[in-house]
Amino acid sequence: MTSENPAFDLRSVLLSGFLPAALFAIGEGAIIPIIPIAASSLGAGLAFAGFVAALILVGELIGDVPSGVVVARIGERNAMIGAAVVSVVGLLVCTVAPNAWVLALGVFLVGVSTAVFALARHAYMTTAIPLAVRARALSSLGGVFRFGYFVGPFIAAGVVHLTGTTQSAFWIHIACCLAAAVVLLVLRDPATGARGFRRPSRASRPDGRDAADVRRTVEPPTDTGAQFVQQEAHGLFRTIRANRAVLLRLGSGAGLIGALRAGRQVILPLWAVSVGLDDATAALVIGIAGAVDFALFYTSGQIMDRWGRLASALPCMLGLSVSYFLLAWSGHLDARVGWFVGIAIGMSLANGVGSGILMTLGADLAPRGAPAPFLGAWRFTGDFGQAAAPLVISGVTAVASIAVASGVMGVLGLVGAGILLRYVPRYLPRRLR
Repeated sequence: MTSENPAFDLRSVLLSGFLPAALFAIGEGAIIPIIPIAASSLGAGLAFAGFVAALILVGELIGDVPSGVVVARIGERNAMIGAAVVSVVGLLVCTVAPNAWVLALGVFLVGVSTAVFALARHAYMTTAIPLAVRARALSSLGGVFRFGYFVGPFIAAGVVHLTGTTQSAFWIHIACCLAAAVVLLVLRDPATGARGFRRPSRASRPDGRDAADVRRTVEPPTDTGAQFVQQEAHGLFRTIRANRAVLLRLGSGAGLIGALRAGRQVILPLWAVSVGLDDATAALVIGIAGAVDFALFYTSGQIMDRWGRLASALPCMLGLSVSYFLLAWSGHLDARVGWFVGIAIGMSLANGVGSGILMTLGADLAPRGAPAPFLGAWRFTGDFGQAAAPLVISGVTAVASIAVASGVMGVLGLVGAGILLRYVPRYLPRRLR
């Protein structure tokens, strides 16, 4: 890699880019399976526990709207540090929550900060990585994220087992956020060579312009993370209106992919509560399932490159749909704990086959000249599905039962598979299908 660009220091990017991302992902992976269980321990029923778990994704959806403006204004590195600090505040609220409503507030704050961190992390890597190796670096970043979701639940299981309290899992994410902030403060930014906060001051020049302003008057614009963020944040809802045909059709399929993926992160912990598993065992089972998911992230890319996008998307949707149906059916069985373990692994297998499908479809569909606005709108549709699914599960559980909620998610999976089968051939060239 370094031979392609002698000035590029891969090790500095691995430390300052991948390490904070890995720490944040490990912390988030530790708390996601614990949130519904923590809500239940504070007296919430299954329906309200599902609602509390949904708020981390609702927070991410709401955070998507201002995150581009925040990152463009204060910079990628500063935004990641600030997001880590806000996450710590939300997590501290979770640790001292006297009831499920206060816990919900803390979870929502964590979700909003996660959206800012995710966008800033993407832009930071776009700035730091040369174009020649950027695709490999960003795909590896996706693997780092899945690694965190694999490791986090195991750490949570151990900590909960040792302490005997569910809330102790939130301290894992607190430690990870603080460690990520320290890494970002101490290590040099590979794109600028600077350490710590870089305040965008205009007082450094008598004419009130900063260095970037001057460069733009004499140099053509470069492909940087800051520019990507500014383009992506510009006119989100206007871009949605301009691309409403593809977003309403194929974007609906993408939203349902996000919905089924997010739904499993809520329904599996809730199901563990319903079948009587203790906190540590539930986290351990979900961690083992996460290992299957993590192991397939590269295989999914090979499937898409060799056999097309539908070869990954359809097995993912159908596998998740069948898993939801089996979960609903297994609720009355004597061996429902064993079925729960098998279905959790099956869900991760199906999800792993579809690793990267949303980003790949978005990249395939985005206009070549100005992809960022479309990618922002595409991500928003996927996040909308992710935020809506836990709310659907919570609402149906309150009205009927968790088994009915699982069946509803299975039906949505079949609908999503039909949408993809109908519209991927319409919008993608044959060689990509």
